[in-house]
Order: sequence, then C-alpha cells, then structure tokens
Amino acid sequence: MRREDLPGWLVYDYQGSNPVFSQLVTPAGHVTRPCLLFVPSASSPRLLVHHVDAGKFADAGVPLEIYSDRNSVISALRRMLPNGSRVAMEYSPQGALPRVSKVDAGTVELIGSLGVTVESSADLMQYVTQRWSREQLQDHKLTAAKLGSIVKEAFSYTGSQLNNGVTEFQVAEFIRRRFQEEGLESPDGPIVATNEHSSDPHFEPAAEGSSMVRPGDWMLIDLWAKPGSRDSVYADITWVAYVGDTVPERHQSIFDIVTGARDAAVKFLEDSFNQGLEVQGWQVDDVARKYIGRQGYDGYFTHRLGHSIGREVHGDAVNLDGFETLDTRRVIPGVGFSIEPGIYLPEFGMRSEIDAYMSENGPVVTSPLQREVVLISQP
Repeated sequence: MRREDLPGWLVYDYQGSNPVFSQLVTPAGHVTRPCLLFVPSASSPRLLVHHVDAGKFADAGVPLEIYSDRNSVISALRRMLPNGSRVAMEYSPQGALPRVSKVDAGTVELIGSLGVTVESSADLMQYVTQRWSREQLQDHKLTAAKLGSIVKEAFSYTGSQLNNGVTEFQVAEFIRRRFQEEGLESPDGPIVATNEHSSDPHFEPAAEGSSMVRPGDWMLIDLWAKPGSRDSVYADITWVAYVGDTVPERHQSIFDIVTGARDAAVKFLEDSFNQGLEVQGWQVDDVARKYIGRQGYDGYFTHRLGHSIGREVHGDAVNLDGFETLDTRRVIPGVGFSIEPGIYLPEFGMRSEIDAYMSENGPVVTSPLQREVVLISQP
C-alpha cells in the first residue's frame, strides 16, 4: 500500500457480498449485519461490526469497534476516515472490471459523502488474495498434467466407439468419470463440441439431442477441474481433433493462426519480463488479437484472450482482456491465468487454451501445449 501510495483499504461486506472480506477475516458463525475492515497503510487494522455480531469476531485477531444504529456506524466511519482522505475499495469505475466490483453503489456514495475519495483496490486485492502459494502451484501443475492425459484419452475413447455410435454427451460423461477416478472435481462442463457446436465457446452437450460423432467431424474439448481440497486451484485447457486421417486444409490453416496467436502472447510476456517491463492484462490480449487480425479473422475472435485462474476457474486476479473490458491490472508474480485465443466460424470453431503462471523468474506455461491437431481414427 505504501508503494502504491494508498493511505488505506476499506473492505466492506454484507452477508457474503464481498468474498475478499472472508479471505482476510473469518467470523465464528453466521453474521447478519454489514462489516467494515479498515486497513491503514501506517497503523493497525480495525474492524467495525454491529453489536449483535461482535461475539462472532472475538477471536478474529483484529481490534473491534462496535456500532448499533445508523448514526453510530457513520460516526465510527468519520473517526476512521478523516475528511479529505483516500481509501481503496472493491470498486471499479463504471463497472469496468466486474470481478473487482464487489461493493454496491450506495456504500461507495456513503463513503464519498464523508469527504473521502474512493479508489479501486483492483491491484491491491489481487496482490493480497489472488497469488498462489507454492503448494497451489504444484497442485495446479499436477492437475494440468492429468487434464492433458484425460483429453487425449477422450479422443481415443471417441475413436474406439465410432463403430458403435458415440455422442458428444457420452464423451463428456467419459471425461467426468475420469475426473472422479483421478480425484478431480468441477461444478460444470466439460465442453465437448463437434462441427458448428464448436463455434459456441461455452457449448455443453445435453443427454437429449447431443450430436453423434462421425468420420469427417471436427471436435473441440474444453475441460477444467481441481483437486477436492478447499484451497486448491483450477487447471483449464482446450484441445481440438479431427475424425479422419488428414486434417482438412481450412482447419489446419485456422489451427495454425490460433496457436500462433497463443505463442505470440507467451513470447510477449517472456520478452517484456526479460526487458524489465511491467505488463497489464489488456496488453497481452492486444498482441494476440492483432496477430489474428493480420490474418483477416479479427471479427471472429469474440472473447477476451484469457481469464484469471484461482480457487474458482475464473478467478479474481488480472484477466488478459482488452476486448470485453480494458484490464489495466498488472500481471504480477504469483498469479495464474489462461491464454486461449479462438476463431469461431459458422461451420466450426477453433480454440487453443493453455495455462500460465507468472513466477518471480518470469512467465511459465504450466499445462500441456498442443502443437498438432489430434487425429481420431476408427478402430
């Protein structure tokens, strides 16, 4: 906070509205009233809680200030936040970064009415709560390796079942069974999409109406999972395959463009680190998007380049995004993220997704890297 010239950080929560709060303070039970944790850069933190909830924070390790009615909470805030001061909150101007916007507009207005300037805690929040531990990184790498094996097994399973008739949904069920066997879990997915279905970036096959996989089909599989422990982080990859002996020229050309954009983004991160340059999320997106645009497909890359990865598959740290948002957060050591450029044509979609981690020694690709389209052959 001192390095960023932030005098204080005010973390507001009401009944779980701000997950940042629970990562900093853990109450001993259900809390029913608003709570505010104030962390000054030059003194000790203080926790403002309602009288009825005070007992839940007796062992929180933070000095408590108690309020009871509306006037007393405002008076306490005036003492904590002198007129003319500045605080960071989980707020993003004009809602530009939805993963940062945890505080309602009314609360931001209240703090502003006390003569206090509210700034975004975007970079501060990711530094404090979103960096991976050494154990999380190792777990992530193991999970990513398992996903790499499972996606190849899924393509092999598809080939082995072609003569019997196999659907997108059955392949997805195969992947879910493998997750269970490997001790992995995911609340949804995977994406198993053939032909025009792969043009929908978030397509998921249902038991009814799922397409049969046949020779000559294009197949995209996107799978994400993590180990069962609460503190583990996700891995998330996307691979593609063709059912046949030779990849069609059109598909191969689009695959080469997408993987070229992916690799250009990695190289930009590496080169920037080696030159001692800080990188913001939007800048990485810009490199890949321009690469695809030079090939004439800029109108077919319809989502951000990558998302933060953490305890949720879409985490709260920096996204590689200059398209859906302009993410000006820095790619700092300790954060993980996906790199997944795509081109989505009416007849088929192409995406190549890898995971990466920004270490103290530079960016590291942490998942298997697809170099060639997988060929699925009939038995």
